[in-house]
Order: sequence, then C-alpha cells, then structure tokens
Amino acid sequence: MKIQYLFILAFFISCQKEKNIADIPTIANQENKTEEVTIVKENFLKTDTISFYETAGTTKNSYILAHLLNQKIDKDSVVTGNYQLDFYRNKIKKASSKLTIKGTTEGSEWSASYGLSASDAKNSSFIQISYGYPACGYAHDNYLYQLNNNNLELVHEWITMSDSGWGSSVEFTNPSRKSNPDFFYCKRVAFEPDDENEEMGYEKHYDSIVFQLKNKLWTKKMLSVEDKPYFEKKRSFDEFHKQQ
Repeated sequence: MKIQYLFILAFFISCQKEKNIADIPTIANQENKTEEVTIVKENFLKTDTISFYETAGTTKNSYILAHLLNQKIDKDSVVTGNYQLDFYRNKIKKASSKLTIKGTTEGSEWSASYGLSASDAKNSSFIQISYGYPACGYAHDNYLYQLNNNNLELVHEWITMSDSGWGSSVEFTNPSRKSNPDFFYCKRVAFEPDDENEEMGYEKHYDSIVFQLKNKLWTKKMLSVEDKPYFEKKRSFDEFHKQQ
C-alpha cells in the first residue's frame, strides 16, 4: 500500500508542475511567426513573442521574449512600462536587456529585424526593435542592438513618427557593406509639410552620427549640431516618397 501512495504522490506533483508552465502568446500581425513558446512562469505582467521580419538571416528558432515587469501611471495619465527582453537563437537564451518606455499605449506592438538595412541583413549581428501603436500619428520607440554570441549591447535608441506620409525616421549608412562593420553612420530624416501648399513639403536631415567599434564596444560621435537641420530641400509629396 505504501508503494501505491508513493505513485499517487508522484503523479500529483507532476500535475502541479505542469500547471506552472505558461504558454506565451505570439504577436498576431507578424508575417513570420515563431512556434508557440513555453517558459516557466515568473513575476511578469505580460509576455510577448517578437518574431523577426522575414529576411535572409531569419529562422523560426530565433525570437525575442518581451516581458512586462511593471507599469506606472503618473498624474497626467502617462503610462511608463519597464520591460525585460530575452534574446533567443536556436531556442537558446543568449542575453537579456531591460528597457523603460515612457508613454506606452494599450494595443502597442513589437517588431524586429536583422541588419542596419535590408541589404545587409544576412548573417548580421545587428537587431532593430520597434515598439508602438500600429496607427498613424503615434510615436514609436526604436532600439538598435548588437548580439555577438552571448554579448549584447544597446548601440542606439530613437523615436519615429509617421502621419499620412509626414513625419521622421532614422536611416543607417554602412559604407563597407559588411554585415558586421567596424563603423557606420546614421541620420534622422524628416518630411515636414509646407503650410501654403499641401502637395509640397520640406525634406530635412538632422543629427548625423558616426558609430565606431573600439575595444569591442560602440562609441558614437555627433557630426552635426543636435536637433538643427544641416540639409533642407523642398520636394513634392510624391517625389519624396518615390526616392524612399
């Protein structure tokens, strides 16, 4: 009889352990979804699985888990979220990073892609992550990471916004065209409407930055006056978007 009790006790413990495993939801609008992921439940308010946009360097076994650690709401109803990002390759956790995002909106979504641009995405150690509400007029928080083996570095962060074709974004330039260069550039490109002609606008370039790899860490140097345009040209709406 004692042996039977032992089997019943072992079965009960096994069932209890299964109840501690939580299925992590995937983002619905990602084109290249990862497999459903199961992890041991921790003190997370929510966990999203960030799939990579389909590129030459993407596999379904590489993904990022975005854990919401906590949220705070200030007197102006601005929501600040604290997140932990866990980076996985071949279903193995490689590194983690913590982010604080101010002004989060319910329904916001994550996205990720490899490379500084689509042309150098293959075998790139760079990862671009964006977080924001998927509609015009909402600001998105963006992050550039580099993941080498188990070494993770947050290289750059910026905010973008687009509203019916107007707004700003960041462009990276990789002169070497290598997947993992020793230096590269970026700039903020804005397209602002002309108050007198709705078909015309002003293309403006801001914040030219050079990034250089020194002692296995990235340094950055501003090449222009911060927040002051160093290039400006009047263009039609169609002309600007045709060149993008």
